[in-house]
Amino acid sequence: MLSALTLLLLLQLIGEIFVQFFALPVPGPVIGLVLLFGGLLLRGGMSDDLRNTANNLLQHLSLLFVPAGAGVMIHASRVADEWLALSVALVGSTLLSMAATALTLKFFLRNRSPHEDQKAGQP
Repeated sequence: MLSALTLLLLLQLIGEIFVQFFALPVPGPVIGLVLLFGGLLLRGGMSDDLRNTANNLLQHLSLLFVPAGAGVMIHASRVADEWLALSVALVGSTLLSMAATALTLKFFLRNRSPHEDQKAGQP
């Protein structure tokens, strides 16, 4: 578990370095996840240690929202002042992500091979 956590944190650090060095408008952890994904593709899958560590982190994911919630409470007056812009951004981003998900699903369902349809039990 320690080696998997080290790998995850190291990839996050590399992502942060990329963001700072190249002045990218993307969070460092996102770059780190892209690097992890690329590494998993090259390797052909996840090790059991990484899988178990990821599952343990996901089981306690709600704890990671506590700092964000505390930050919102600290800045409650600012949130109250800018409620309209925040609401528009929240609704707009939700609608965009739903549309992107629907279009992605439509793309993948249209491009399925007949062999995949037979495996799924469809004619």
